[in-house]
Amino acid sequence: LKMSIDYRYLKAFTYTAEILNFSKAAEHLKIAQSAVSRQIKLLEESLDEQLILRSSKKVILTEKGQELYSAAQMFEKQIATIFEKQQQKIRVGILHGLLEHWFIKVTKELQKRFNYTLQIEVNGPEELIQKMEAGQFDVTVTTTNIQSEIVSSLKIFEERPVLISKSPINTKEIQKSTWVVYDKNDYLFKNYKVHSKDIMQVNSITSMVKMVKEGIGIAIVPQHVISSSDRLTVQTLKGLNKANIYLNLPNLKKQPQYINDIKSVIEKIS
Repeated sequence: LKMSIDYRYLKAFTYTAEILNFSKAAEHLKIAQSAVSRQIKLLEESLDEQLILRSSKKVILTEKGQELYSAAQMFEKQIATIFEKQQQKIRVGILHGLLEHWFIKVTKELQKRFNYTLQIEVNGPEELIQKMEAGQFDVTVTTTNIQSEIVSSLKIFEERPVLISKSPINTKEIQKSTWVVYDKNDYLFKNYKVHSKDIMQVNSITSMVKMVKEGIGIAIVPQHVISSSDRLTVQTLKGLNKANIYLNLPNLKKQPQYINDIKSVIEKIS
């Protein structure tokens, strides 16, 4: 049996079933008694079941009416639980290089100040945007500025790319060195038409820095991943544009507290 319950009229039924009085239910709902009676009748018609036995003296629920009232009470409790429950898990999408260095500080500060569990996924910019717009993340951190009906971006800092090597090199002969690159969109590929004959692709910023420290090759990485203890030669190059880093948030009329919390920590760390 296929039925289509008209939920617009469920509230009139549940208040009447609770109070067992049409006039008092009408007072509570601030509508006319005739409107309460009419809404319950329309609900009964949508279900093709009588829910209330009407008499001049009292209101009596039918068996189906009692079952529906019990189910409605349980449903309201479940709904209340959903919206009263504190969000404990934050789903974060982020680029690999940002996770390995800068976001570790964010995670540590979040752990110190709040009782949140982070579910972190590393992916490429396009995949992160798609999943964010599909509602699979609470926030993402990328180099993409999104301004759509679903997601908006907040600039949090600028990422300055620098050339790193174990010892000083002639940047005019950069193609003579072994290139340690992250992927096909690496800064070295974008900024130099003549490529090195020796190219090593490593999908880890941390590993790239370690390989340069060992003298295996050179790389272009964000400046924030380098520390003074690395003892590397760091050079800025013409044509290397800064990349803006954005915190991407869902367009909600009122942001949940957990999003405000992670936003405040990110702004503090940045």
